[in-house]
Amino acid sequence: MKFDWRIIVGSMVGFLGAALGSVGGVGGGGIFVPMLALIIGFDPKSSTAISKCMIMGAAGSTVYYNLRLRHPTLDIPLIDYDLALLFQPMLMLGISIGVAFNVMFADWMVTVLLIILFIGTSTKALFKGIETWKKETMLKKEAAKALEAEPKPGDESEYKRLPSGPTNNIHDEEAPILQNIYWKESLLLVYVWVAFLIVQIVKTYTKTCSIEYWVLNTLQVPIAVSVTLFEAICISKGTRVIASKGKEFTNWKIHQICLCCACGIIAGIVGGLLGLGGGFILGPLFLELGIPPQVASATSTFAMFFSSSMSVVQYYLLDRFPVPYASYFVMVATFAAFAGQHVVRRIIAILGRASIIIFILALTIFISAISLGGVGIEKMIEKMENQEYMGFEDLCKLS
Repeated sequence: MKFDWRIIVGSMVGFLGAALGSVGGVGGGGIFVPMLALIIGFDPKSSTAISKCMIMGAAGSTVYYNLRLRHPTLDIPLIDYDLALLFQPMLMLGISIGVAFNVMFADWMVTVLLIILFIGTSTKALFKGIETWKKETMLKKEAAKALEAEPKPGDESEYKRLPSGPTNNIHDEEAPILQNIYWKESLLLVYVWVAFLIVQIVKTYTKTCSIEYWVLNTLQVPIAVSVTLFEAICISKGTRVIASKGKEFTNWKIHQICLCCACGIIAGIVGGLLGLGGGFILGPLFLELGIPPQVASATSTFAMFFSSSMSVVQYYLLDRFPVPYASYFVMVATFAAFAGQHVVRRIIAILGRASIIIFILALTIFISAISLGGVGIEKMIEKMENQEYMGFEDLCKLS
């Protein structure tokens, strides 16, 4: 590993991507992969592998930072463990399916899907950010009028209880990490992670499309479905709630839960197909569900940490990336994510606008659409000039 201008420029781009990605809850893979391929000069497979390492480092740093924080308006942890438990198993199942699709789909198909999806989600997030910004402005004006008319502490407290209001908390902003961890939910998530990892490792030693290969793939379904089904039944019965939405949204109907599970699988499929984390889908989805921006970002990153770390272990066992480069960029991403969280949290505390997180999310997705889309279009043009085959591939024959 040699430090030259490529490493310096790549470090700057990676730092920016990790900072933005960690705040938006999307990981930053859409910035890491083009940086590693175009600036550093890695091949596509190594770029994807090192990108997963960087996502894991940024996600791990962000999760550690968020484990100390409390919900902006409720007396619960910032990370919504029940929401993560509902989505994370389906996310990991979807990623396994998406990886197989990635082998079969032509590059131009992946590029077109990426551009459409990312521009759509970034636009949706932008509109959500503008809507939240207007609500925050209106609430600020109402609070100012109430304080002028009758400046009582009670008025201020009622204002701060509003879910979409500024983030000046009525509760402690931080708490001991052990107090903020829900151990039962965390152990279930670790169980899913270990089970999927064992299946993926064993699968690497089997012949593709053999009976053992398909049996191992099928085993992932009951692992993911059992945990998600347990959480879904508890939520539908009311024994568990998505508490971060507030008291008025605690009761979910069956069709809403099924839709959320389907979205989790779709997020995983898209993530596996495009070689990215599922945060690009989960982040905007959580916002649409009415989850506060801080909680949406923290929970999305928490779920993404499990999937990215599993990919890193697989890539390491397959010797897919040079360890010195990966270690260096993991350190860059880890520090950048921590710095990004700290700076943006300070800005939100000063301005009282959580909508900043939504704007950062939209910006990160849009930048990823341009960078990844540009790389994909370049490859597509090159293949057209060389008159290469650009149709579907046979999974069994390629493997």
